[in-house]
This record gives sequence, structure tokens and C-alpha cells, in this order.
Amino acid sequence: MSDAERTGEWPEELAARLSAFGAIPGRPPRPVLRGPAGTLLTLPYPEAPDGVFWRGLLIGPEGVRPLGPPVADHRSSAAHGLTGGAGAAADLLAVSVHLGVEAAEGIDLRLADLEARGGAAGLAAIAEVQRRAARLRGQIGRTGAALEEAARRTEPEFVPLAAVLPALRSELARGRELVAAAQQGLSDLVMLRNTEESNRLSVAANALGATSNRIAELQNVSNIRMLGITYLALILALIGAVVLIPNTGATILGMPSAGWVPGLWVDLILVVLAAVPMAIVFRQRWVRELLRGLGSYEGRTGEGMRDLPERIPDGTDDPPAPATGRSR
Repeated sequence: MSDAERTGEWPEELAARLSAFGAIPGRPPRPVLRGPAGTLLTLPYPEAPDGVFWRGLLIGPEGVRPLGPPVADHRSSAAHGLTGGAGAAADLLAVSVHLGVEAAEGIDLRLADLEARGGAAGLAAIAEVQRRAARLRGQIGRTGAALEEAARRTEPEFVPLAAVLPALRSELARGRELVAAAQQGLSDLVMLRNTEESNRLSVAANALGATSNRIAELQNVSNIRMLGITYLALILALIGAVVLIPNTGATILGMPSAGWVPGLWVDLILVVLAAVPMAIVFRQRWVRELLRGLGSYEGRTGEGMRDLPERIPDGTDDPPAPATGRSR
């Protein structure tokens, strides 16, 4: 077999006939072509893994004539004692059917290998087998169309084919079923891989959700502690505002240069300096509301601290228990 035939190119004799029947060069023609010169059957011959070569069967006024290199397998014609045009037609049809079924069995074996590999089978490998199965399904369909056309012919060369066609039809149907089952199995395998990938994404999403929840818990702990620090800073600021003025007055009156001020006046001035800031500060409405709600704020802070235990560096939820033994 020539390299041109292995790559799917047409034999020169068949290509010339195709042009005469109006077929477009470079495109696979219809399985059955009719024209003034007669009827032309184009038969694909699948070859592993993806190659295909072509032969033709011309039915015209001169009889039945095979186009392309002759086939080497003559078992079909020999088994039924066919010669001449009938034997050539039987051999061409039989070899096309046999090669199609063998290619279908090869795809089925490839599917079994992919299923055995399970998750290790890549989507690219599955897609490659899917493309091969789809291409082979079309080729088997072309062979089936040629078989049906041969069964309808009434020329003397086709009458003896009645003994060959039933077995070829049965074998071709088996090949078609193999391809259909392989395509269904490949689709199921793709769905299984998609399910596995979806499960992995769900696991990753759950892990991200757990991490987000942990971050939220830590943020809540931080917010509650910052709230406590804010309360403490506010109380210290209020105390500082109350103490600052009388403390400044006591510092001034305690200087040697203020020794001329009588002690009674010093005490009176300090009392006034202490009372005025307290009155000014604690007369503010927001200060009084804050002090009235301070107990509830502390209670809620304590509840939050109990609900959200401290996270320690080793990743555990609870802090280590304090040691109970005495050191020696």
C-alpha cells in the first residue's frame, strides 16, 4: 500500500473518475454517485490508528469494474465461488466491512484501557478516542450505504451477491453497535471525570469556606478585644480630664513662689479645681449614657470572649491548661 493511500488520499484512477462524476476534489464524496457513465460506489478502508484509504466500484455499461489497487483478501469470493465482477465486488465490500469492524474493536479496547486507568486518563486522550469513534461511525455508514446499493442492483454481476450480503450486513451492524457503545462509554467517562473535577472543586471551596470562617472568628476576637481596649482608653481619658486641672493647680500652688497663699485658700482652690472638671465632664449626656451601659458592655464582651476561644500558634482551638504543680 502506498503512502498516499495510507494518508487518506485517493488512488489516481479513482480520483479521475470522481472528477467525471462531479465530486469536489479534496472532499469525501457521497457513498453512491450516479452519472452518465454509470454508478460509482466509494468505499472507505479504515486503518489504525487514524488512517483511511479509498477504493471504488464502478457499475457501468461495460459491467463492474474495481477502481484502485486490488485487494489481497479474496476469502469472501472464494467461499461462495464468485468470480469476475461479482467476485471483485464481494471482496471490495467484505474487506471494507472487515476493516471497519476491526477498527471498532480497536476503539472498544482503547475505551477499556481508559476505563481501567480511571482518574489517570486525561481528557485529551478521551477526546482523541471520541474523534476516532465519530470518524469511524461515518465510515461505517458509508460502507452500509454501498452495501444497500449493491443489494438493490439488478445487473447479472450482483445477483450472486445475495449469498454474501446478509453476512456482511450482520457484521457491519455489529461494528456499528460497537462504535455506538464506545461513544456512549466515552461520554460516560467524560461525565465521570467532570464529576470528579466538580467534587475536587467542592472540596477546595469547602476548605476555603472553613478558612474564611476561621479568619472571621479571629477577626471577631480581635474586634472584641479592641472594644475592651477602647473602653479602657476612654475611661482613662475621662479620669485624665478630671485629674489634669486640679493636679496642675496643686503643682503651681506647691511651688515656693506661691508660699504667700494661705493654706485654707489653697485647699479651697484645689477643691474648686477638682469639682469643676468633674461637673463639666459628668454633665455630658453621652458620658452618663456610656457609664450607665458600661456593665452591659462588659457582659457582652465577656460572652464574646467565652464563645470565641483564643487561637494559639499550633492551630488548636483551646489554649494550653495552666500548670498545677509547684516548681522545684
